[in-house]
Amino acid sequence: MHVALESPKQAEVIELIADLDAYQATLYPPEACYALDLDALAQPGVLFAVARDGAGAAVGCGAIVLNEAYGELKRMYVRPLARGQGTARRIVELLEAAARERGCNALMLETGPYQTEALAFYAKHGYDRCGPYGDYPDHPLSVFMRKQLAQ
Repeated sequence: MHVALESPKQAEVIELIADLDAYQATLYPPEACYALDLDALAQPGVLFAVARDGAGAAVGCGAIVLNEAYGELKRMYVRPLARGQGTARRIVELLEAAARERGCNALMLETGPYQTEALAFYAKHGYDRCGPYGDYPDHPLSVFMRKQLAQ
């Protein structure tokens, strides 16, 4: 498994994002989805990580949108066949380290209550539940989490 910062504008990554969108559409109505599109993911200030298997195929991705106050973890996804192998952990570790190197000292995220595996993953990796942040509304289909990064 190899994880690196890459451009999101690649055919394999576009497929990963499409798979994530399709999955989330089975769980939440459109008004409860706050996904970034491909153009937003390619902006300066966005760190985008891709996990590749031994054959070089993209099997997971994630992003951090950096701003002055914190970084926001977005677009985390690992293909079902690559789950249980530490792929998500490696993506998050790389993104956290890259954000820390750029002076970020806190990460935030928004996910949904029906993604119980994601909630357990984030809690295991030091993310605590918190209230809404930024422009997010307080919505019953949103769960907000925060992690302080060691400097």
